[in-house]
Amino acid sequence: MQTALHNAADRLEAVLSRESEALAQSNGIDLVETAGRKNQSLLELTRLTRGLSPETLDGETRERLLVLRRRLAENQAVLSQHVKASHEISTIMAKSIAAAESDGTYSSRPEFAGRVR
Repeated sequence: MQTALHNAADRLEAVLSRESEALAQSNGIDLVETAGRKNQSLLELTRLTRGLSPETLDGETRERLLVLRRRLAENQAVLSQHVKASHEISTIMAKSIAAAESDGTYSSRPEFAGRVR
């Protein structure tokens, strides 16, 4: 059972590493496929650990799961950073589009005050 748990943890960690590396290096990655792989791995781990108590695990397996928990936290931080950056970029783009489309007629922005068409 613990061998299966180690193998499942290894597979999940490999997916997390590929995703984190691709995001860190700004390489293209299929996020839908990656999310599917992560979900499958997490489901597998959930099934393997159902009914287990931490006391029944050997020290090596407990340590392996702690390492996996850290890898998940690191991956979450990388994903969070990319979501924040995407939000900031989309906000800048939306403001730029709005400014380009506006002639200032209904704007209270001072840079448009007194502008004649």
